[in-house]
Amino acid sequence: MTPKDFFAFASKNGAEMVDLKFTDLLGTWQHCSFPVDTWSENTFTEGVGFDGSSIRGWQGIHDSDMLAIPDPATTCLDPFFAHPTVSVIANIVDPVTKEDYTRDPRHVARKGEAYLRSTGIADACFIGPEPEFFIFDEVRYEQNQHRGSYEIDSVEGAWNTARFEEPNLGYKPSFKGGYFPVSPTDTYHDLRAEMCRVLRSVGIVVEAHHHEVATAGQSEIDMMYSPLLSMGDQFMWYKYIIRNVAHRHGKTVTFMPKPVFQDNGSGMHSHFSLWNDGEPLFADSGYAGLSQSALYAVGGILRHAPAILAMAAPTTNSYRRLVPGFEAPVNLVYSARNRSAAVRIPMYSDNPKARRIEFRCPDATCNGYLAWTAMLMAALDGIQNKIDPGDPLDRDIYDMTPQELAKYPKTPASLEEATDALEADHDFLLAGDVFTNDLVETWIEWKRANEIDEMRLRPHPHEFHMYYDS
Repeated sequence: MTPKDFFAFASKNGAEMVDLKFTDLLGTWQHCSFPVDTWSENTFTEGVGFDGSSIRGWQGIHDSDMLAIPDPATTCLDPFFAHPTVSVIANIVDPVTKEDYTRDPRHVARKGEAYLRSTGIADACFIGPEPEFFIFDEVRYEQNQHRGSYEIDSVEGAWNTARFEEPNLGYKPSFKGGYFPVSPTDTYHDLRAEMCRVLRSVGIVVEAHHHEVATAGQSEIDMMYSPLLSMGDQFMWYKYIIRNVAHRHGKTVTFMPKPVFQDNGSGMHSHFSLWNDGEPLFADSGYAGLSQSALYAVGGILRHAPAILAMAAPTTNSYRRLVPGFEAPVNLVYSARNRSAAVRIPMYSDNPKARRIEFRCPDATCNGYLAWTAMLMAALDGIQNKIDPGDPLDRDIYDMTPQELAKYPKTPASLEEATDALEADHDFLLAGDVFTNDLVETWIEWKRANEIDEMRLRPHPHEFHMYYDS
């Protein structure tokens, strides 16, 4: 769309308001609404001003004036407002220099795509994520000086088989028993179907939806692959839509990787491929049908995986999921079918256009613009420097001895380790000025001060169980 098309679209749909959305550093949408008649075509070049001092990870109060430049290509109707409202996503610009703001995550993805084209390696990077999430009926949590607790509940929770429900009909997915059951055990088919309809209403192509492995409403809705920047935008819509559809049915959704103890966590396996002139670059006659450039891309992702995970598995809770067992992808190896490998090569189709690599470590708490651009930069580093990924791991890890497994590198055990890895290894992100030192340093400072240290300072409820009477 052009700016002129934007106004025609608003008029056609009877929209009197426009909702302007942009993403903070950590990956949360922010918004502000305006009467459509206060905008003109010049708004799409001049932008609208706002105070950036309260946006997480952005400027301090001493230089907080920012400009949001709406991108007319992102125009659609917001599906949740009572009256027709046009939605548009913005790019962020410094009002003094008129340059794109380096800490705007969408700008990073735009630069990543431009850098890819500049290398001559490929002209398109396609991302196909598989976000997982839990649908709960209730969540309560508290943390203060004298109390720390959380409690979740779900009508599907395996722990509720004996709950008085007038009547309790017993159809509760068991722990690790939630994969693909039909109704009445799967109680959320219709809710997920409604989520899919709303996703489709904003132009997102949905491939499938289903119940996931864990009890208590764990679900997955898959989007068709799309170019990196487009998928970054779609992922923001995805989380917004999933949460709001659940909310209007009296449910709550979390993308936390590990909200349920001793059951499967929620990840976001991210499928990745490079194309040039409409042709796939990852298909050939190598291992699992991969090309040599694809194997080098795997090498780059595996080498830089600990640093990537500081952005792709960016929470302290992420590392409750990334532990051995439950098919957790903790081994920094690749394999054609082994789901414990960090990188898997899907083997469902022999079509060269379907040949891709799947990075299994990310989760949906990440900022997709940053996480997938970091993946791209690692893959390009692997291709440019011909990084050997080593031999694949095609054995069943449960048949391997601890001594055999110890030979293979592992994912970081904590957000602190991942953040340290990013600090030590981020030059690959700086190529082409895609990421900047300022952004990387800000990310590291935020994670240490606001998440790692905050978690370290607080007593954990389980510590009372272990140590109270020591």
